[in-house]
Amino acid sequence: MSTQESINYERIAEAINYIKQNFKEQPNLDLVAEKVNLSPFHFQRLFTDWAGISPKKFLQYLSLDYAKGILKNDQATLFDTAFETGLSGTGRLHDLFINIEGMTPAEYKNGGKSLHINYSFAESPFGNIIVASTLKGICYMAFADDRDDAFSQLHAQFPNASYSQMVDVLQQDALFIFKNDWSHLSNIKLHLKGTNFQLKVWEALLNIPVGGLSTYSSVAKAIHQPTASRAVGSAVGDNPVAFLIPCHRVIKSTGEFGQYHWGATRKTAIIGWEAAQLSLVG
Repeated sequence: MSTQESINYERIAEAINYIKQNFKEQPNLDLVAEKVNLSPFHFQRLFTDWAGISPKKFLQYLSLDYAKGILKNDQATLFDTAFETGLSGTGRLHDLFINIEGMTPAEYKNGGKSLHINYSFAESPFGNIIVASTLKGICYMAFADDRDDAFSQLHAQFPNASYSQMVDVLQQDALFIFKNDWSHLSNIKLHLKGTNFQLKVWEALLNIPVGGLSTYSSVAKAIHQPTASRAVGSAVGDNPVAFLIPCHRVIKSTGEFGQYHWGATRKTAIIGWEAAQLSLVG
């Protein structure tokens, strides 16, 4: 993604944030375009290029009614092990398999002392991103609005590991998920530091389909611990791999999207973008 595309995302994020804050007034195209310093024509074209659909259609995916409808109609199939998503043709997500491997007790407890980690920065439709890998798989991925801060957070996860700033095949495969054509994706392996409970939650999140949403209580039921909604919420918040493990698809039971480790506006943008991609290829 080019620098200009990154700037475009920032403009779209600003527009989404404005609409969220002024939703009851239902601001029209002209007003939103003015708030992001673009002409209505340019804003309409930019938004459509970014999301694939018009601003008006996109905003339907951000409404409470949409979220509630998804939860009501699709909740029973969110954790379908066949990984069916309703996508068609080359975009079917079941061509992609993400496998989680937990770190050994020694790797977990000693802060990654025996690990060598490669890391790099890249651009996504939702801003800059940092991705890190061990020999076994992706161990960390996060949105990186500030590179120094992003690396500091990675280092805090594995304070005793050795690091090299370089791109490897594991990282390239992981970043390819941001492309619209997923037909040639390789299996993606994750090498994660987490408790058994956290790993179960993260595995459950992988079964929420693109365009689908779930709640904390539904995830708790999916891992056969229906009274553990609060603990599930903590595990979702501790997810170390942004986007690949779709914690952004877990929302409040009211239909409100709620908070997100990498920003509520970014979460809203991702949910809307995924719904838009689904409508384009479904």
